[in-house]
Amino acid sequence: MHAMRAKPLKAEREKQVLFGLIDLYIQTGKPVGSMTLQEAGFESLSPATIRNYFVKLEEEGLLVQGHSSAGRIPTPSAYKLFIEEAGSNYTLDPKEKKWIRTRLIKETKEVISYLQEAADFLAELAGCASFLSSLRFDQDFVHDIRLVPLDESRLLSVLITDFGLVHTEIMRLETKLSHFSVKRLESFFRHKMTGLDKQELSDEEEVLAKKLYNEVLMRHLVNHVHFTHSDLYKTGFSKLLSQADFAQIADLSSVMALFENENSLHTILSDAQRTSQLIRYVGDDLNHFIKTKEPIASVLAVPYFIHQNTAGAFGILIPMRSDYKRLIALLKLVSECISETLTKSVYTYKISYRKPSINPEMIEKSPYEAIKLPFIDINIKDNP
Repeated sequence: MHAMRAKPLKAEREKQVLFGLIDLYIQTGKPVGSMTLQEAGFESLSPATIRNYFVKLEEEGLLVQGHSSAGRIPTPSAYKLFIEEAGSNYTLDPKEKKWIRTRLIKETKEVISYLQEAADFLAELAGCASFLSSLRFDQDFVHDIRLVPLDESRLLSVLITDFGLVHTEIMRLETKLSHFSVKRLESFFRHKMTGLDKQELSDEEEVLAKKLYNEVLMRHLVNHVHFTHSDLYKTGFSKLLSQADFAQIADLSSVMALFENENSLHTILSDAQRTSQLIRYVGDDLNHFIKTKEPIASVLAVPYFIHQNTAGAFGILIPMRSDYKRLIALLKLVSECISETLTKSVYTYKISYRKPSINPEMIEKSPYEAIKLPFIDINIKDNP
């Protein structure tokens, strides 16, 4: 009977040693030796026994050693195993959890602004870059149109909606406009939208104003009605500069290339939506999207919901050596808060929404399948 139990117990101890090493390496960023690990909670094991486990874990491709006298560091495969088996074993501090829920749970008509605010808040909490996809919300009216001269022949139009969407277009001009003329055109636009404070224009100005106004609104209408990708919001780039693991300019540049390729981000977020699971890309999983000499980065992504139906997703870009337990707990909580807020807001303000008509050929084929981590069970009060 004891012989039958020996193997599982040994395998479990091996896994405990691996996860203990990963925890310590995440904290210190230094290779972990047998004596160091023993002093960090493994007093019941001798250094020789721990070294034997290290050798076995190296053979399994879970640890690597720089040279004979150096400690070990985890491989991408070790991080993946760590995330799948230990990633959900963490609970945020109740006070922090309450503070996050207070910040993120609300009822608001400005749902687009809210999603962007949530992505910004997540980047601050996690200390990393974040990105988010959003569907299209109807009953969203144009609130304002601003004009910004770029040069003698180009004008930037900035269209702002009630829900917080900002849509920009570059308009071509035959002649350069003065600052005074631009302000008169903006006044004309406000009158067209509100019926108030009519701006008297010359015949030439009125022709140009009507032309620009119709062009801006038509482009916005076409973009709003016909869309093949969810709207994408990216933030927190400056957070990457403070990460020691991204200290090399070449590595940082390669990682940032992921954010320059919106098709890649859509692919990652679509995976989270498709599976309704928290998904992870660790180290070499990202080789499909970015090229680095050594695996240095990871991405975690989760979906969010409206009435328990997947509505979008958001993710974070982090160093491969990161506190996955805390980050996974954080992502799950933020997803829960976003889902609750959107569900309540859509019901309260009678907002309808549409998902993009995605052309599969426009999205990169992902080599990745979601890990089956326990996810949130959203139970929202007053949910119709």
